[in-house]
Order: sequence, then C-alpha cells, then structure tokens
Amino acid sequence: MGYISEDIVPLGQIRARFSELAEEVQNGREKIITRNGESYVALIDARKLDYYHRLEQEHIHLLLLDEAVKGLDDVEQQRTITLEDFRHKHGR
Repeated sequence: MGYISEDIVPLGQIRARFSELAEEVQNGREKIITRNGESYVALIDARKLDYYHRLEQEHIHLLLLDEAVKGLDDVEQQRTITLEDFRHKHGR
C-alpha cells in the first residue's frame, strides 16, 4: 500500500486530530506519525495489526518446519554427531 502526503502526520498534530485520523485509519488509510521529520510510529486498524501478527507467527512456523525438514535430511544423509561430540564441541 502506498502512502500519500496526508498519511504522514507530525507527532505534534496527533492530539488535535486523533479522532479524525482514527476514523481515516478505520476506513483503510494507515498513517505514519513523524517525529523531528523522521518516521516514528504507525497508526493502523487493530484488525490489520492482528492480521500482521498472525502472518508473523505463520512465518515463524514455516521457518521452524523448514529447519525440521533440514534436520531430517541430515539424519537421512547421516550428517550427525554423537551427543558426546556435541557437548565437547559446544562446551555443554
């Protein structure tokens, strides 16, 4: 999603315009809040934030599954070490 100039709001304007901005966000326009001319935080719909969090969790699960598959491939290819060798190598 692209941003237009109206979506970039200085931090100092938030208090005076919060209700207006919240309504715009509820209608699909995310806002970038700036501080000293730099991006600071974003104002987004709570449902979209929940969706982003679920996507992040799904991504983490996919990475873990990928690592599990790599581990199984290592076992199949006999690319393993003993627990004793592991402890010696990693000091545990």
